[in-house]
Amino acid sequence: MAKGDGKVIAQNKKATFDYFIEETIEAGIVLLGTEIKSARKGKVQLVDAFVRIRNGEAWISNMHIAPYEQGNIFNHEPTRVRKLLLHKKQINELIGVSKVQGSNIIPLKMYLKDGYAKVLLGVGKGKKNYDKRQDLKQKDAKREIDRALKDRSR
Repeated sequence: MAKGDGKVIAQNKKATFDYFIEETIEAGIVLLGTEIKSARKGKVQLVDAFVRIRNGEAWISNMHIAPYEQGNIFNHEPTRVRKLLLHKKQINELIGVSKVQGSNIIPLKMYLKDGYAKVLLGVGKGKKNYDKRQDLKQKDAKREIDRALKDRSR
């Protein structure tokens, strides 16, 4: 399977709008029992999530996994910091890239692959407002062209 294949649980569509994604890395994630049950139901949000590297380990912050409805007193905290499972070589690569001015590590999507929860991380640089406007103009132009071709084929 290629990166990102599997049952997609959540996507961060805002990431491609706010960042130029240069590289992607697949990482496992450490979840509690109620977290994986809630994630399988699709109750995950990646909008404000980001990755930090501390003490040679990658951690994801601000990822919201809703509490499990049938969970009892052992239910989890929705926005706790979760550990990412990466090889040492991948972590060192992320450390080198994240030291570059203006680059960030952003989770792009979360999915289930072979029964395991995975997160697709993107290394990206922030876009300026004029870059975002340019992307919107290109998107609108492409939509107009597709619409014209569709009308012409009728």
